[in-house]
Amino acid sequence: MSTAIIITSGKGGTGKTSLTSGVGSCLAALGHQVLCIDMDIGLRNLDLNLGLSDRALMDFTDVLSGRCTLERAAVPHPVIQGLSLITAPVTLPQEPLSEQAMREMIRQARKKYDYILMDSPAGLGEGFRLASCAAERAVVVATTDASALRDAQRTVTILRGRIPQIHLVVNRVQPKLMRRLRTTIDDAMDTAGLPLLGIIPEDAQVILSGNQGEPLILRASRGAAIAYLNIAKRLLGQKVPLMKLRA
Repeated sequence: MSTAIIITSGKGGTGKTSLTSGVGSCLAALGHQVLCIDMDIGLRNLDLNLGLSDRALMDFTDVLSGRCTLERAAVPHPVIQGLSLITAPVTLPQEPLSEQAMREMIRQARKKYDYILMDSPAGLGEGFRLASCAAERAVVVATTDASALRDAQRTVTILRGRIPQIHLVVNRVQPKLMRRLRTTIDDAMDTAGLPLLGIIPEDAQVILSGNQGEPLILRASRGAAIAYLNIAKRLLGQKVPLMKLRA
């Protein structure tokens, strides 16, 4: 059965796009058909993370408006088999985007793809509205920063009642800093009020791969790359222990 997942947070800088790219790549590498959709209208970056900026010509609003088919808008990755991208527009359309059209696009995508990952923009704007109306699972991404967790709480409040399965990913974890702040992953879970799907260490390779337009799993085999793989396996229903992060 196909699964549509919104990947969101309450604020920017938590690593939603890197998570979408990393987990989507891992799911495809594990043999699944994966469609990543960039919902960040005007501030798209998922195409850069996946190395598809020169290939993604049509965006999801072209599909919603009927200007092109989903098959034409979805760009397959040249290296990672089973991974495709639909990008976001560079400007907000003048006409409001229809939730019904969004749900229809996802319904069509379910016929071909096992997992549909929607990279939602920070905050609660247009991209969040469209992605949340068509998903049945949500992954809220936060750092251990107090402001990120507070904003995540607000996002969870909006999602509850709409989406039955909501999980937390704590990203950019720095054990030394957490000790100095006297905080733990359990504290983050309590603040967000969500069960934990995974933790991801701070990893310079994430920034390097994003800037060089290459999915992380093609250049790294530890750190955040392993964390993304573990999260992908948990989405598949596998029991995988949490990473043990060393200072």
